[in-house]
Amino acid sequence: MSARYPEVGDEVEYAPGRRAFVTDIRKGDYYLRTSGNREWPVQDPGQLTVKRTRAERIVAGDL
Repeated sequence: MSARYPEVGDEVEYAPGRRAFVTDIRKGDYYLRTSGNREWPVQDPGQLTVKRTRAERIVAGDL
């Protein structure tokens, strides 16, 4: 876990017990997606908690 802002490909917690993946950052706006759902913009990226980085997901074979 990290206190940094997430990057594209990171798995984040956006609400207690709710996880999604950062799919894009457009003009400073973060976009998330969960499996089988459309992406949506995040109002406050400071509320996102990085659970696994993109690199960690690659090592685990999840990306």
